Amino acid sequence: MDSSSKENIQLFCKNSVQPVERPSFKTEYSSSEEKQPCCGELKLFLGALSFVYFAKALAEGYLKSTITQIERRFEIPSSLVGVIDGSFEIGNLLVITFVSYFGARLHRPKIIGAGCLVMGVGTLLVALPQFFMGQYRYERYPSSSNSTLRTSPCILESNSQLPTSVMEKSQSAINNGCVQTVAIIGPIFGFLLGSLCAKLYVDIGFVNLDHITITPKDPQWVGAWWLGYLIAGVISLLAAVPFWCLPKSLLKPQSKEDSNSSTEKSKFIMDDHTEYQTPHREKAKMMDMARDFLPSLRSLFGNPVYFLYLCASTVQFNSLFGMVTYKPKYIEQQYGQSSSKANFVIGLINIPAVALGIFSGGIVMKKFKISVCGAAKIYLGSSVVGYLLFLSLFALGCENSDVAGLTVSYQGTKPVSSHERALFSDCNSRCKCSETEWEPMCGENGITYTSACLAGCQSSTRSGKTIIFHNCTCVGIATLMSGNSSGMVGRCQKDNECPKMFLYFLVISVITSYTLSLGGIPGYILLLRCIKPQLKSFALGIYTLAIRVFAGIPAPVYFGVLIDTSCLKWGFKRCGSRGSCRLYDSNAFRHIYLGLTTLLGIMSIFLSIVVLFTLKKNYVSKHRIFRTKRERTMVTSRIRKENYTSDHLLQSNCWPGKETQL
Repeated sequence: MDSSSKENIQLFCKNSVQPVERPSFKTEYSSSEEKQPCCGELKLFLGALSFVYFAKALAEGYLKSTITQIERRFEIPSSLVGVIDGSFEIGNLLVITFVSYFGARLHRPKIIGAGCLVMGVGTLLVALPQFFMGQYRYERYPSSSNSTLRTSPCILESNSQLPTSVMEKSQSAINNGCVQTVAIIGPIFGFLLGSLCAKLYVDIGFVNLDHITITPKDPQWVGAWWLGYLIAGVISLLAAVPFWCLPKSLLKPQSKEDSNSSTEKSKFIMDDHTEYQTPHREKAKMMDMARDFLPSLRSLFGNPVYFLYLCASTVQFNSLFGMVTYKPKYIEQQYGQSSSKANFVIGLINIPAVALGIFSGGIVMKKFKISVCGAAKIYLGSSVVGYLLFLSLFALGCENSDVAGLTVSYQGTKPVSSHERALFSDCNSRCKCSETEWEPMCGENGITYTSACLAGCQSSTRSGKTIIFHNCTCVGIATLMSGNSSGMVGRCQKDNECPKMFLYFLVISVITSYTLSLGGIPGYILLLRCIKPQLKSFALGIYTLAIRVFAGIPAPVYFGVLIDTSCLKWGFKRCGSRGSCRLYDSNAFRHIYLGLTTLLGIMSIFLSIVVLFTLKKNYVSKHRIFRTKRERTMVTSRIRKENYTSDHLLQSNCWPGKETQL
């Protein structure tokens, strides 16, 4: 269902059985009468297919936007989140090759409809864990509406009690542009939906929100990640309805016949003069197709341009999938933005830039009638310029937040040599604190402490949802004060230059997204023109399969594994096992995320250069030889024709009585 929109339109109803004989001639009235229902059903199919692509793209975009929410909710590392993200592609692998090859013989609308039902049910199942697990518990001090209530975060060693930290939670070319455009719009709505759900508390509808003491800006906040999956699942189920009303095939109006159309043209509309085929004959043809499967596969991989372009695309999509999957997380950790804002800027700025780039690439190919060699150059050029721009993002990062014991010492000096052991200092040695807690507190000195207890705070007051800690001995040491100091719940803001860096990051990111996407349509044209017409749909299926197997599934996993190596502070589950990362080393995160993306991009550029040289060597030279032979043949034929004409005139002049005798 998902290999390509063009494949779906082309192979919808190829060679359907027609048991009723047609008359040998048709009146103009009957021809125009048949034209309207055919076009109406074709438009219905195109609209339904576009809606399916929108639903699928919406679900994919929303999945990317909930990465950090799922990570916090279930206390899992980025590597496991990558496995979850990659598993979204696994369902297609079981059927995509065979559907792309045998789909022409089956009832394609019902196949698509069944796929939509499965996709809708699967999307709904993703939200199911929310209803079976208990309410979300975040680490926070007891809440009270009494503003004069005072509690002591720092429990002295002489006391036998532990600090309370548990809180209640909760046309073929025109049609294919049409469908691909809708597929681009889907992720926009997916990320915007993710931004909206991230503002809603995870247990909304199950708990009293007045008792929730954290806000969306709090690092422990988890949004209503499950709500978007319910919406996306319902949309997918609705997308399946029209396909059960469509016939297996449509009759091609006589006025629309085009004798020059190739096998790559639409097979959705059938010719009026299609011969009657018995079930036995169709079965025999299916057996022939099955026997031709392996030879067709060998023919595809024996095509050097197709194989090299497949490798280049696979490497580049590794770069793009990994980058897009963890981009919201990168914005959150690098620039201190909330999940809601990260999803909002991606959905409203980045993805429209991608859509505009794809559209611009198609316009350039159509207006200037770019050759296949020119398409390869545009594909290569867009990659080179795009990744050169991407390199500038290395200089647009923010420094690590000042976190006592992790990035700075308790005296406020940089750096520190150890992590967990450095959480304890003389200023909090009398407090019986847990080093596994993550209840960040911002001191008035601008340094973040992993908990108020480790900051040595002796008391706290609460007004509304704001908790203020007092008599924090560690804060006083860092500010070189003899007295005690205070702090507030939450992490301190990044330095003053970080918001400006975030703005520059958005501008460069938009330009890079536009530039890289310019090569999308030229690359697609290159793919279609380098293979035999009868293998185009099969080639698209293999191409999509390779992208999903070797890029869509592994890229989020190994990106997540490497990103986890930059973690400074891990959270822990109640059972004692390691949970999700609470704090990352910003510099290490930036170098891993941007470096891995750039490295894969450079590898794809080198492969694209090989594609261009191979294309010139194997195809352009052959085209020149063929054109030279054709010109020679045309010249020879013209000379023979001229000789024949002159001889004919000569004979007529020498035999004046020929016409009379005849």
